Formats: sequence, structure tokens, C-alpha cells
Amino acid sequence: MARLYEYQSKELLRSKGIKVPHGRVASSPDEVYQIAKEIAKPVVLKIQVWTTGRATLGGIKFAEKPEEARELSKELFGMEVKNFKVEKILVEEKLDIEREFFAGLVIDDSRKSPLVIFSSVGGSGIEEIAREHPSRISKHYINLLKGFKTYEARNLIRKTGIKGKLLLKLSSFLVKLYELAVEYDARSIEVNPLVLTSDGEIFAADCHLVVDDYAVFRHPELGIEIAREFDRPATELEKIAYQVEEKDYRGTFYFFQMTESPDPEGNYIGFHGAGGGGSMMSMDAVLNKGFRLANYCDTSGNPPASKVYRAAKIILSQPNIIGYFASGSGVASQEQFHSARGFVKAFIEEKLSIPAVIRLGGNYEEKAIEILNTYLKNIPGKVEGYGRDDSPDFCAERLRKLVEEGERVIHKINPIEEFKEPENAYSFETLTGKVFIEHERCGKCKTKGCVEECIYGVLKLDDGKPVLSMDAEEVRKGRCTECLACEIFCQFHEQKAIYIYLPILGLKEYRENLIKGRE
Repeated sequence: MARLYEYQSKELLRSKGIKVPHGRVASSPDEVYQIAKEIAKPVVLKIQVWTTGRATLGGIKFAEKPEEARELSKELFGMEVKNFKVEKILVEEKLDIEREFFAGLVIDDSRKSPLVIFSSVGGSGIEEIAREHPSRISKHYINLLKGFKTYEARNLIRKTGIKGKLLLKLSSFLVKLYELAVEYDARSIEVNPLVLTSDGEIFAADCHLVVDDYAVFRHPELGIEIAREFDRPATELEKIAYQVEEKDYRGTFYFFQMTESPDPEGNYIGFHGAGGGGSMMSMDAVLNKGFRLANYCDTSGNPPASKVYRAAKIILSQPNIIGYFASGSGVASQEQFHSARGFVKAFIEEKLSIPAVIRLGGNYEEKAIEILNTYLKNIPGKVEGYGRDDSPDFCAERLRKLVEEGERVIHKINPIEEFKEPENAYSFETLTGKVFIEHERCGKCKTKGCVEECIYGVLKLDDGKPVLSMDAEEVRKGRCTECLACEIFCQFHEQKAIYIYLPILGLKEYRENLIKGRE
């Protein structure tokens, strides 16, 4: 799920005609001063982070004058709050509050229905309100086919003891809140407190909205960089990884960094899972052997070799790791040789120097292990492949022994060279990359094995040279699965005439900055 900051959520409320305090977000003390000066009233300063209890943490301040607001904001900018570094502060007019309420909407997955929650008491979390004031809370499940009617909102609020004009104002607010949730595919919205001011107006004094991650693509106007349920802003590497998943529907790719700066002495490894339950078991196995995770990664759901390749390249963009561990469910229905080829291409390009243990249990695991053992025996780091009969614990122990053998090796980041297309090469686009075949070299090929390795029949021979056997547009749309078989066969058994370019947007620059920062 993709979280919005308070200031973003309030902008959406404002677009639906819901009143929010006058103000806007600031990125510096001088901006805070200018906004407070424009408001020309006492103001409240609120740090923009994805957490509750900001007042308790010292993240909310009140100021009578613009000069005071500027000075107070200097205490807030740069604060470290639960994995956040405060970079933005919302500056708003201070409301004259007469009464507080709670209003929210959440998707109840068990009922497959939106649930509206209202409380005539606000300010505290809904759990605390439920404990202390259970009679003040009312709930209503919405029929998606019929929507949320004003009379239903009135009946919901009336149960909490509210009557008269206030009942009408609050019911109108709830209906607009539901309309906003539908428009922006919200998984949840929380307005706490919803307030009644001394002049009888209803304001959303605070608001937090979460968008369904599967619907983020429908809302480019929200500027959501990464649709993940993080409790902190995404790292640059996580943003790069998300772009891979965002643009490739085949299988899944989830990447989460545990730390951006692994300690060289901290026993950190790159972790690469495949399937939720198996990944959890595998993660426990390496942790029990004394390793720490630089990241958590999962490629599952029958991903193509190209996605596994990109995942491995991103994992290996983390410095100071001492090993690479890949292990999933052990009984995956996907053809594991695709993942094996993804590892081969990535590890060879990276000139992998640290040990790696790759457990690829599932369909064709024997072929997958053979690919790893055949093509990765000459790189600096030792790579071992295992299947379903080898437990995660056994594989984790193998990694521990490999790490402890000989001199300790720490992974160093390699720069990514600028790609230059081979001159006069035959080429065609795939879904996420481009294949280049140097036909001049193909004349010396004895086996023409690339065509045989292409099990999906994308290639055929024309005058002894591999070319497309189908429409190039079909291939670009996905008929070529990017299994990497033709490239790996040609690179190791023939003329090194085939190269598949699989770009990872932003990774070259990311590594350059990382290397410069460590010089």
C-alpha cells in the first residue's frame, strides 16, 4: 500500500469540498516564516512523517508569530523520528476547537467491503477510544453496488448521540469522505481529529490516506514513487527496484533494504527469497547461523530470467556484504532453470567474488543446478546450487562454511559501464530489453545451438544465421520470455555472438554516487 503524507491527504480533502485548516507544507525555516506570515494568525507546525503520536514525540509545535514559527521549525527540521528524517513541515492556522471527533474508512478484507467508523470522541487512536468509550463508536459496512447514502451516514452518527444541525454537517462530511476513497482507490482514510470549531464549522484537522498499491498506476497525479507499505521513506535502491516490478507484470519482485550502510564487520549478506513461506524459513535459517540481512528480496510467481537477473544486480549494488543466499519454497511449480540463468548472467557481469548458495527447489531443479555448476565455476566467488532435498538450514550452514574458508572477502560495488550497441548487429526488442546477434560471428558457429535452446521458438535459422521466426511486434510484447538461454549457450559454447541488454533504470548513476561517496 502507498501512504500519503498529511499535507497530500488534505489536498485531496480540499478537492472534495472538505474544509481543512489554511496553510501549506514548508521545506525550510524561511518557508515556514513566509507561510506563517501569509496566514497572519497563530499557527501549528507539524512534522510530516508516517507515524502517529507526533505530539508525544515533540513533532508538533505552536507559534503565535511568524518569527517564533521560524525558530521553532529549526528544532523540527532534521529530527530523526522512527526511521524518518524530517524534511517537510506542515504550517497551518491554529483552529479554535470546540469539540473533536474521529472519522475513518477501511477496507475489511474478511467482508470484502468498506467499513466506515465514526466516534463522537476524537484525538486518541481508535483502539484507545474503543477501550475507554465503546458507546461513542458506530460502524457501518457499505454496499458497493448501492454506495453510501446520506441517510445511512445520519443513522450511523445518530447512534453516538449527536443530533440537529451538527448531525447534518457530519453526515455530509462522511459521504464526501467515502466519495474520496472511491475516487482514489483508498485502502484506508483516517481523519483524527475531525473538529467542530467555535464558529460552528467542521474541519479535518488531521488526515492520513493510504492508496491500494494495485491502483497506484491509475493515479499518476499523486506522484507516488513506490507502492509499498513501508514505515519510512523508500531508499534510492528500493525506488530503482520498484521500477523493475512496476514495468514488468511477469512474476513478482519485492525488495526491501534492512540497512543502507552494512557494516563490513557485521556479517551482512544479500538475501534472495522465492515465495513467502519458504523465504521466511530461509531467512530464519541464515539468521540462526549468525548472519544479518542487508536486504529482503522475493522473486516468485514464475518470474522470467530477466527479472531474477535484475534482482541479483540490485542486491549486489549493496556494499560490504560477505555472501549471497537465495532460497525459496523448495517445491516451486516454476521452471527453476530460468532463475538459474538469471543468476548466471548477473554473477558473471558482477565478477562475483563473495560465496553464494543458491537453493532452487522445484520443477527442473536438476537442470537449474547443472546450469549454476557449469557456468559459474570460473568466477572468483564460489557458488553452490541445491534443490528441494537440501533444507534451508543445511544450505545456510554451507554458506557459513564457505564464508569462513580462507580469507574473508567483502563485496565491493562495481561501476556499470555505459552500454554500446554492437555495430552492424541483427537486433530485436523484447518486453524489457533488446537482443543483439552479431551475424558475422555466426558463420563460424558449428552447432547453431542458440536456436535449439530457444524452447519457445522465437529464433529460426536463415542462411545459417539466427533470426526472428515471428513478427517483431509480437516478440516485443512478450513472445520472447527473456529466458536468456540463447545468450548463455552462445557465450559459453560458441562464438559470443549474442548479447541481451536488460537495462535497470537509475542503477548506473546510483552506483556511481555510491562509489564516489566512499572514495
